[in-house]
Amino acid sequence: MSNFVSSSIGKKFFMSITGFFLMMFLSVHLTVNLLLIFDDTGVLFNQGAHFMATNPIIKIVEPLLAIGFLMHMIYAAYLTLMNQKARPVSYNKVDQSEASTWASRNMFVLGTLITIFLVLHIMNFYWKLKVTENPYPAVLIGGIEMEDTYSLVGGLFRTSLVYALIYIAGAVFLGIHLTHGFWSAFQTMGWSGNIWRKRIELVGKVFAILIAVGFSIIPLYFIIRF
Repeated sequence: MSNFVSSSIGKKFFMSITGFFLMMFLSVHLTVNLLLIFDDTGVLFNQGAHFMATNPIIKIVEPLLAIGFLMHMIYAAYLTLMNQKARPVSYNKVDQSEASTWASRNMFVLGTLITIFLVLHIMNFYWKLKVTENPYPAVLIGGIEMEDTYSLVGGLFRTSLVYALIYIAGAVFLGIHLTHGFWSAFQTMGWSGNIWRKRIELVGKVFAILIAVGFSIIPLYFIIRF
């Protein structure tokens, strides 16, 4: 078992498992975030954010997600370094553009850009809600007092065009990353044979577009609407 975990295949397997977990998180996160554009009063989004913050299952999953994401980054960096060391030095450079996609050749770069965006995202939202103090007073909805997360998120998009553009860029980087990461995860798990590969690639591209467009719509809505 220890040999499998330390092997290249084992690390790729772990990358796939954490990748699947993170894709599920993105789907749930996007679903909740889209509530921002369906109710300008903020009630729906505040209720969704409150549920995510107080649900006991989410509280258990949250630290696991953080650990999974960190391990995903660490293994990605390690595999990239090992691949570079194992790559033979050749005098004739081969054009790999026809053999692989741009995303597959730059997964580590895309992952690094996404990580930088994630740090900014955590500093602007999660940190203010969990560590410091939300600058907006709590609201009472349905007799329940909850954080005014809507004003915090919407307020930043309305007042900072720079952050809104950074958020859109982060969504685009994430989408490009997923175009390769989605089917690659299935391939590592052995679910991407000759018959299914093109189908999984198509589903992966659709999923990547939905994630990129879905997250991008939110800041665009606040820029145009307000």
